[in-house]
Amino acid sequence: QVQLVESGGGLVQAGGSLRLSCAASGRTFSNYAMGWFRQAPGKEREFVAAINWSGSSTYYADSVKGRFAISRDNAKNTVYLQMNSLKPEDTAVYYCASSYDSMWHRRSQDYNYWGQGTQVTVSS
Repeated sequence: QVQLVESGGGLVQAGGSLRLSCAASGRTFSNYAMGWFRQAPGKEREFVAAINWSGSSTYYADSVKGRFAISRDNAKNTVYLQMNSLKPEDTAVYYCASSYDSMWHRRSQDYNYWGQGTQVTVSS
């Protein structure tokens, strides 16, 4: 059974930083691409960032490009999201997801396992 557990969320002031982690178990982590999504209150879930199986290729939503960085440590079965220069509009529940294959994807439909989410709140 695949399990994804996010951690690292919290309350931070605008301009601050947080690093989210997502620990995976239940299948060979290094075979699959990983992604981060977020959902703000009253809004649909949206794509944030994705990384391929090896970490050699990444993709970002325009809204976070240059501020966020996704990475992975296949030896630790963990994917990370480093978030810098945070803005109030980054406030959301952040979810990590595991794809059905090795290449990154932007659509939530291309991910078949999801974590329960971690709250990120950015105060102005």
